[in-house]
Amino acid sequence: MVTNLPVVLGLIATLVLDGCHPKAETHEEMPRYEATTPFREDTSILEAYVCQIRAIRHIEVRSLEKGYLTHFFVDEGQWVKKGQPMFKIMPNVYQAELLRAQAEAQNVDIEYRNTQALADKNIVSANELALARARLDKANAEVELAKTHLGFTDIRAPFDGITDHLAVRVGSLLDEGDLLTELSDISQLWVYFNVPEARYLYFITRENGKINETVQLRMANGEIYNHTGVVETIVGDFFNTSGNVQFRALFANPDRILRHGQTGTILMTIPYPNAMLIPQKATFEIMDKIYLYVIDKEEKVEQRLVHIEAELPHMFIVKAGLNDGDRILLEGMRKVSPGEKVMIDLRPPQEVRSELMKLYTE
Repeated sequence: MVTNLPVVLGLIATLVLDGCHPKAETHEEMPRYEATTPFREDTSILEAYVCQIRAIRHIEVRSLEKGYLTHFFVDEGQWVKKGQPMFKIMPNVYQAELLRAQAEAQNVDIEYRNTQALADKNIVSANELALARARLDKANAEVELAKTHLGFTDIRAPFDGITDHLAVRVGSLLDEGDLLTELSDISQLWVYFNVPEARYLYFITRENGKINETVQLRMANGEIYNHTGVVETIVGDFFNTSGNVQFRALFANPDRILRHGQTGTILMTIPYPNAMLIPQKATFEIMDKIYLYVIDKEEKVEQRLVHIEAELPHMFIVKAGLNDGDRILLEGMRKVSPGEKVMIDLRPPQEVRSELMKLYTE
């Protein structure tokens, strides 16, 4: 068999040359991401609660006697002063009863005076005089009762306030207790809003349970009411269905802008002294829990569960789960895995926050 010697020699030379030049090794660069640390500062959050506005006095004005309504002196939505006449019920019957009672009292008074004259002459006994005096007292009491009934035909405002719808018209036949209108004292207003149990405990456990928190009211048109209010008290028990309890704030209403039955939103400032803050973008959520990545001493990624106390624009207030010096990953959360080694560019937290706040204001 004939062999092609030149070809064989060429193959041997190629193999020898390849052996003298080993292949270059390729090194993958370690990933590099931005990171920062938590920081602390005094801050606060603004919590909003839907509220209901109520007059401090809101009553039903009702008829105190039977009869026909002959006059009304107020209109719907009118401001009235204490003692001002509002309604008049036909007084004829009660005037007649008063005249009869007065006449009877005069008659009994004459009898009493005659009996007293006889008693002074020892003609009648002291007991007879006492019985005459009792009859006079009874007659005078009947006069006062008749005056009271007659007075009930004049319905007057029991306090300064604003009237609601008129439930009757002139000529209406009224029974005792029939509704005439409603009257609201809106010089001051009680504003009720529901607070969750956790927030209730926050207030009740400090300063020996004294509330006295200053609050603002955002009206239905989005504007802030120009008077601040003060939380006075916590009303009643918790609602079993919602786990909330009702707070009551007092607002002055000198301009009568607010009315009974309005709604709005209570704005309450909650202070957080020396709070630990982290950027929201450093976190991610799994099954309703908040996590972030911490870079440990070996430059490896560690997944950490954190508990959030409250939320600010682009920032979280951390309740637990982090230490002040922990380095947290700002980017690449979808690119890294727990235990992976990474390189970081550590940025000052205030610089990161400044960028986020600028974004928020824009």
